[in-house]
Amino acid sequence: MEPQGEAFRQGTASKKHAPRSIALAGNPNVGKSTLFNALTGMHQHTGNWPGKTVEQAAGAFQTALHTCRLTDTPGTYSLMAQSPDEKITRDFLCFGGAEAVIAVCDASCLERNLNLVLQILELIPRTLVCVNLMDEAEKREIQIDLHALSRGLGVPVIGVSARNRQSLYALTEALDKLLDGPRPVPAPVPYPASLEASIQLLEPVIQRSVNGLFPARWLALRLLEEDASLEAGLQDYLGYDLKEEPSVRQALKEAHAVLNTSSLSDTIAESLLSQAEKLACQTVQADPDKARKTDRFLDQILTSRLFGYPAMLLLLALILWLTIAGANYPSRLLSELLFRFQDVLTSAFVRLGAPDWLHGLLVEGAYRVLAWVVSVMLPPMAIFFPLFTFLEDMGYLPRIAYNLDHAFQRCRSCGKQALTLCMSFGCNAVGVTGCRIIDSPRERMIAMLTASFVPCNGRFPALITLITLLMLFLAGTDSSGALVFSAVPALLLALLIAAAVGTALLVSSLLSITLLRGLPSSFTLELPPYRRPQTGKILVRSLLDRTLFVLGRAISAAAPAGALIWVLANVRIGDASLLSLCAGALEPFAALFGLDGVILLAFILGLPANETVIPVMLAAYLQQGVLAEAAALPNLRELLVSQGWTPVTALCTLVFMLFHWPCATTLMTVRKETGSLRWTLLAAVLPAAVGLALCFLIAQGSALLTSVF
Repeated sequence: MEPQGEAFRQGTASKKHAPRSIALAGNPNVGKSTLFNALTGMHQHTGNWPGKTVEQAAGAFQTALHTCRLTDTPGTYSLMAQSPDEKITRDFLCFGGAEAVIAVCDASCLERNLNLVLQILELIPRTLVCVNLMDEAEKREIQIDLHALSRGLGVPVIGVSARNRQSLYALTEALDKLLDGPRPVPAPVPYPASLEASIQLLEPVIQRSVNGLFPARWLALRLLEEDASLEAGLQDYLGYDLKEEPSVRQALKEAHAVLNTSSLSDTIAESLLSQAEKLACQTVQADPDKARKTDRFLDQILTSRLFGYPAMLLLLALILWLTIAGANYPSRLLSELLFRFQDVLTSAFVRLGAPDWLHGLLVEGAYRVLAWVVSVMLPPMAIFFPLFTFLEDMGYLPRIAYNLDHAFQRCRSCGKQALTLCMSFGCNAVGVTGCRIIDSPRERMIAMLTASFVPCNGRFPALITLITLLMLFLAGTDSSGALVFSAVPALLLALLIAAAVGTALLVSSLLSITLLRGLPSSFTLELPPYRRPQTGKILVRSLLDRTLFVLGRAISAAAPAGALIWVLANVRIGDASLLSLCAGALEPFAALFGLDGVILLAFILGLPANETVIPVMLAAYLQQGVLAEAAALPNLRELLVSQGWTPVTALCTLVFMLFHWPCATTLMTVRKETGSLRWTLLAAVLPAAVGLALCFLIAQGSALLTSVF
């Protein structure tokens, strides 16, 4: 059953008819997903940065007269599609069966949004223009004459604030009138005389050929443009090649003879922009100096050449310091609680007379690893995600992409890759999917292959633990209390993340001059206005949608891994357990890179989810030793020292945690996006090769220095 928006369930008419199909379209970052969530009651992810929605989402909502099925399409600046997400939007509007469109605009930058609105009106006249963010426009002293805009476009226009659900009643009422009333007749976009003459030649012929399936004027423009991908879709939809129809072929020949332009696409784009500018001048009143005064002041600092990069590093270091300092005490409490519960489980198994193997498999294996995952991962994520979401909601992520654009251009890749790397900090698989916003197939492939070079949320708790352990190895156990609140671990982690981004840039450059040669393409990045973050929604989205989702995925992978470790440790062949045999077999290879067999085995078993690597590693070590207090770092250090760890081991494990093969989810996403096993294998090999190479240099360099001194 489709979820329905709570505020729109009080319909009065019979709901026996089939749902009306409505498309939601608009530029990136105009509040489409927020409006979608408000109408349907769903929880499509929202964010204050462009390119977030790269797939369609569908839900249902109720107006007073209709049940509607609403489809949220990826944000696009034009229906002259170049990137995969733009083609998704265009193809749905063309062939998805939408009866009407809600075209969402940003009230604070209406002129830029009207370009897409005019294109939508040419394709689907039954369109409701929704001018969103009216509250922000009012704060910026921007006034919009909605009635004049409606007259200029020839379709209904409604002003809303999607964050305020009460303002959406007027939208649903207008939608009912649009669905039940006569089809609007939008004002046509005036094109140059030669193009208008060509359209006049084609329109009547196309009208007879497609029998009203598409607006003849729109289809005439598309046939004149000769867009191969759209023509292929038209042929599949119609069941025949329209251009091969004798009458259409003759009309096209005559129309091309009349055209007097060297670049038809540019001519059409210029006409659309000119009409959008004209409408905006007639309907919008604003003082440009007042509209974005605060934004310009902040951008002079956060995007300047002098302060842009230091600001990024300082913000990252601050977030990481808050995460590390704030997570230690909750982690210890959780660990004590969960490991006390292990004793309760053991007593219960004893009272029930359960066999030892069952207790070992479920409690000492599966439960122990689960306890480690929850106690080590939950507190850092519960702090990091809200802070990261705060920056996202404020509008800072696109500024990071802007700052990094020049660096990516120097590496012959697309500046949009910076946005996909920001997505990868949340989840590498999401970063791979986000690469659809990149137009060039070559640059899209580079972005997908390097998405896993930045650590995802699943690796952050492990990186924090390993950095603190490395500091303990170097400073001694007496410094553990000071290290918890020291800024040094946070600064080290910030430098590691900066190194990961730098490595992604370097690998992108190497791919651009070897396997994926080519020149970088230019792109337009919209810097959204700074917005006051919504604290309540940030907490819900970061804690429920992100933290619990990631934790759930980790738990589902950790329990089987823990049970497997227990089986490997307790099934013996001769005098040796399977665990020691597997670790021993990997030992010679792992030793070359400063690791041991157990560490490498943990990374292999952690393929389903990176979050489980440290817990699986400790579970393997605990088959031979006892950890008195799981969350106490000095005790953890003692356990690792008893297993042969040195500062070099800790450093190599830290480096390999930063650079190793992606999780299974990410690899499956790469396989889905590329359709190629070869590129999927390369996506796994590249970060692992970098990690192993760095570990080899560290281990062998350390051994050389030790032998010399």
